Amino acid sequence: MKLLLVEDDENMASTILSWLRADRYEVIHSADGLEGFDLLKNGTFDAAILDFELPGITGLEICRQYRAIKGVVPILMLTGRSQVADRIDGLDAGADDYLTKPFSLKELSARLRALIRRPAAVVSSTLKVGELTLDPIKHRVTRRGSEVQLMPREFSLLEFFMRNADMVFSPEALLQRVWPNDADATPDALRNAIKRLRKKLDDGEDETASLIENIPRVGYRLRNPD
Repeated sequence: MKLLLVEDDENMASTILSWLRADRYEVIHSADGLEGFDLLKNGTFDAAILDFELPGITGLEICRQYRAIKGVVPILMLTGRSQVADRIDGLDAGADDYLTKPFSLKELSARLRALIRRPAAVVSSTLKVGELTLDPIKHRVTRRGSEVQLMPREFSLLEFFMRNADMVFSPEALLQRVWPNDADATPDALRNAIKRLRKKLDDGEDETASLIENIPRVGYRLRNPD
């Protein structure tokens, strides 16, 4: 598999390059936005990793211009920004996924594998699992056509579950992925967020029939009825 990495932070780029090459990827690296865009539009890649802030032009602008010329390579954005609005900007520009620094290298690999597995024709920012639809660009969730109002943390947790439907995650893994840099990353915070999500999504259904299933002594998963 051949990847493009556009990252101007020398230490970050070196770490990512070493990790991905050890994972048997061929990686072409650029530290400049203009050069990175030229490589992306003229090269052949299975996926691209773009930093948000770059010299020349930003990763956001690379993404926007590349999609404007009908480029279909899956794009993973990296950023130190954690605001929902910034993530929306990236997805709206055509990014397929988003990682906030600092992040786990194992998660980077997992997200790349997921992007590469998805056929270009069906790459979409809108997520659908059963009767649930989540639009990360509009920050909107519906079930059976009715909108569900979620707080930012609840939205992030549901988005992670929907991107990984039917996969079981331990509480520790969920905290690392959804609460990566927060002081309130505690098991109680996770339990409370799941409790709130269930209340909003399950329409008063019995907990045993909840969309978010508790696997005793293992963790949680989002049921996928399809």
